[in-house]
Amino acid sequence: MFQHVEPAPERAPDGPRDPLKKERLLEDRHDSGLDSMKDEEYEQMVKELQEIRLETQAAPSGAEPWKQQLTEDGDSFLHLAIIHEEKALTMEVVHRVKGDLAFVNFQNNLQQTPLHLAVITNQPEIAEALLEAGCDPELRDFRGNTPLHLACEQGCLASVGVLTQTCGTQRLYSILRATNYNGHTCLHLASIHGYLGIVELLVSLGADVNAKEPCNGRTALHLAVDLQNSDLVALLLKCGADVNSVTYQGYSPYQLTWGRPSTQIQQQLGQFTQENLQMLPESEDEENSDSEAEFTSEEEEDELLYDDCVLGGQRLTL
Repeated sequence: MFQHVEPAPERAPDGPRDPLKKERLLEDRHDSGLDSMKDEEYEQMVKELQEIRLETQAAPSGAEPWKQQLTEDGDSFLHLAIIHEEKALTMEVVHRVKGDLAFVNFQNNLQQTPLHLAVITNQPEIAEALLEAGCDPELRDFRGNTPLHLACEQGCLASVGVLTQTCGTQRLYSILRATNYNGHTCLHLASIHGYLGIVELLVSLGADVNAKEPCNGRTALHLAVDLQNSDLVALLLKCGADVNSVTYQGYSPYQLTWGRPSTQIQQQLGQFTQENLQMLPESEDEENSDSEAEFTSEEEEDELLYDDCVLGGQRLTL
């Protein structure tokens, strides 16, 4: 799989292969042939990773063939070391390539950088090392997710902490405001999955609690009502969520409580919502039905006016 250089002394893998861990990783990555990899093939891959010697002294990039090697899925040597949670080897590689922005920010076929994979595999210490080495936290994967989007979706508070503490103020503001290809900000994702601690942290860092999904205009508070999460509703209200914000169809969070089981949420929102935003707006279907009824009545009247039609000399009976 990789070209070998002078072998290094053998060392045991960081840990045994965990089938459940592998299954979780495959579900998160949505790629790549690893699901069909046999145990002996996996062991051979780990052996090849270990046999690549990383010299401590500086060397020209041309003398490091492992930097140029890619799998059929576009994974670099660093991607693979992170995927298989070879932490000691990963840290050695990161230390060696620090400052090589092209390598540490290389994106595989799913547009995932090593930083994305460190978050997916729940390795915050690796994520921190990658950020220090120059990995860009604003790069997006094939779904438009930054690494912070993924950390919020997975509920990994440690990764969220690493990613937000390492970014400068301006870059952090940009990431918090960014939406993925489904129109969700990091706050939306944390709200959808009910991670209250992350929601509170993001708002304290400057996330817009009233940010709307571009596709339909729902805020995190609308989502909390949809999910019937009263704890999240209470937290968002505490964080300053606007109860009178409406979706692009004109619905307030309170109006979304109609027909849903939680009376507690309705009570939470009712005391703050404007009266005109508590009743459901008139249904467009009802308006269309009224229009159709009027149109039908007019047609019937017109038909009555023209009941003396004659065809071929014979009066038509209508």
